[in-house]
Amino acid sequence: MTLSKLAILAGAVAGLVATGLAALAADNVRVRGTVDKLDGTTLTVKTREGNVEPIKLLDGWKVSGVQKASVQDIKVGDFVGIASAPTADGSEGALEVVIFPAALKGAGEGSRPYDLQPKSSMTNGTVADQVTGVAGPTLTLTYDNGQQKKITIPAGTPIITFATATPADLTPGAAVFVIAQRGDGGELSSARVVVGNHGVAPPM
Repeated sequence: MTLSKLAILAGAVAGLVATGLAALAADNVRVRGTVDKLDGTTLTVKTREGNVEPIKLLDGWKVSGVQKASVQDIKVGDFVGIASAPTADGSEGALEVVIFPAALKGAGEGSRPYDLQPKSSMTNGTVADQVTGVAGPTLTLTYDNGQQKKITIPAGTPIITFATATPADLTPGAAVFVIAQRGDGGELSSARVVVGNHGVAPPM
């Protein structure tokens, strides 16, 4: 990857994380679905709930892609984001894993409720330990001044890293994830879009 592409990706991912932190506010929503169309600065998304949502893209908006990674790519010391949910035995099982670039270590650190599925949570933390077990590798994440959370990564869990993308990747049918802000009149707007342009849909 060229230095220019790395710079573009770093800027896009940094902006995505900043937007993700802002998305903890009550008026913000996460839109998951596929592109219906991109018309100028309006992105229309067919959501996973079956709605069609127009999203106004703000001045200077950015797009980033995602690409597939594996458990073997996760190392002690890496900063990751893991959506998880309780399993039948009471432990936490991963629903998806995002491996962040080293430059973003510490961004959005912590564990909080998440809306990927009912009872799910999102934990951003540093991998302190990795143990292989019958149910799959179990990662110990540290965050917020030493707090820890153990999360098992079952076989088949989507694991991704960020990749470059351009607006040309926002073609009809492309899978997208958008953190948007809802205005007083109900309209949605956003400065960031994540698109599945490398053969894998954004699992967030």
